Amino acid sequence: MVAFENPHPHPPAPPHPSLDHLGLPFFDDAHRQLAPTLAAWSAEQTVDESDDRAACREWVRRLGTAGWLRYCVPATHGGALPRLDSRALVLLRETLAFHSPLADFAFAMQGLGSGAITLAGTPAQQAAHLPAVARGEQIAAFALSEPDAGSDVAALRTRAQAVPGGWQLDGTKTWISNGGLADFYVTFAKTDPEAGARGISAFIVPAGQPGLDSSAHIALMAPHPLATLRLSTCHLPDTALLGPLHGGFKLAMQTLDIFRASVAAAALGMARRALAEAVRYARQRRMFGQTLADFQLTQVRLGEMSALIESAALLTYRAAWMRDSAPPDQPLPRAYTAAAAMAKMTATENAQRVIDMALQMHGGQGVRIGQKVESLYRDIRALRIYEGATEVQLLILGKAVLNS
Repeated sequence: MVAFENPHPHPPAPPHPSLDHLGLPFFDDAHRQLAPTLAAWSAEQTVDESDDRAACREWVRRLGTAGWLRYCVPATHGGALPRLDSRALVLLRETLAFHSPLADFAFAMQGLGSGAITLAGTPAQQAAHLPAVARGEQIAAFALSEPDAGSDVAALRTRAQAVPGGWQLDGTKTWISNGGLADFYVTFAKTDPEAGARGISAFIVPAGQPGLDSSAHIALMAPHPLATLRLSTCHLPDTALLGPLHGGFKLAMQTLDIFRASVAAAALGMARRALAEAVRYARQRRMFGQTLADFQLTQVRLGEMSALIESAALLTYRAAWMRDSAPPDQPLPRAYTAAAAMAKMTATENAQRVIDMALQMHGGQGVRIGQKVESLYRDIRALRIYEGATEVQLLILGKAVLNS
């Protein structure tokens, strides 16, 4: 895969923004202890990200060694908390994204890639993967999207046919995060092609399985390890089935529900970093006998950026709190789906605006390769698309309003 070169190392991260938001009633004492500890750890980490695949492996290793990946699995399998906690995930992703969007990516994919195993895995499947994910010894991936099935999951064409002793998978998956890097892929395929969404099942596909080709890497404007997976006569044992037969669509949606608010948090972290970079630059850049910060127009712009960030933050924290407050043994309420959609849409769209304003404030320096605001400008764009594009979130919200 071709990676963007970074001849100019990023400047040291500015102090993490105020953690005053931890005083909001959405959080409890465990969350208030988590965020500052992670912020201090993150500020000390320096990883060469010129090779995104090598960097992702290194981030997984560091996050696992430091114990942060333990928040991706429940305590029964080496996790930090009794169950997956959305508020912890939000704080972790916000803080990591402030420091390095690639570190956030590495963390998030460990959770998303193993989330379905946490929710529906057999004891043997959970024991084989979850502790290793928490230690950073296995890299996880979530293989749902296809060339003609992105937002329309029911349209996927990858086929899983029952054969003596197991299953045979054939088809193509694309835009797969950690593709070519993962140790296993939670893969969704049609087990009943005529049943639409009700005919999808999930399978755990080991990276070295014959019939799986993950060599087609995808280069992005902001380097992340992605690939297209090709499954051709890929045989799996009966034990590879994850969750109930034909229960894959529901399992995929349940997994995405856990992590949707955390996508908003990643955008929030990038926006906070952009604001910090803008403030630092405005204070030091001199022009016409004063600093850029002395101009009223600069102050107005910084105020607008702050308001956009804090409005998105409230929606993000609310959505995470709503999920954590729901009974663990019952379906999530409809109100949560709308709240998560609102948070994801608002945080990613607002972050795009904030980062654009920060880059504009930097002038010519803002578009120079190696400047933090330049890389943030590329990093944020994908968040408005993956795990439900903005337009999909708007459809969810529109239907929620009509049904209220």
